[in-house]
Amino acid sequence: MKTRFLGVIGLWLLVACTSPISKPLTVLEAPAGVSLAMATQIDQGNALFAAQKWPEAEQIYRQAIAAEPTLAEAHYNLAATLHRAGKTAEAKKHYMEAANLAPGNKVIWDAPPLRARTFNDDLSKKSYLDPKPY
Repeated sequence: MKTRFLGVIGLWLLVACTSPISKPLTVLEAPAGVSLAMATQIDQGNALFAAQKWPEAEQIYRQAIAAEPTLAEAHYNLAATLHRAGKTAEAKKHYMEAANLAPGNKVIWDAPPLRARTFNDDLSKKSYLDPKPY
């Protein structure tokens, strides 16, 4: 009985430790150094995201990007919102823009959608700019 119990526990631990766990999509806070108005706007969008009000959050993040186009966190938050709303093609553009604007931001670069296979284009091509695969 004890051996069987330990076997079941060992099997459970093996499965639990080897199964891929994807982190839930979350949004980022406004970085230090942005204006108080921008930080407030990002916080407002984050509250709408938490309430799962995707269209309203999308509108707030778009306004933030219009006011501050180089704010990687706004692009990332918009991408997460679009991803949740099912607009994955547009979300990909904003994930890529956020990654380009914040090359050292581990949270942005480790975003599950950036690592998902569906977001990688045809990897058999020599280059993404090359129209011919070989």
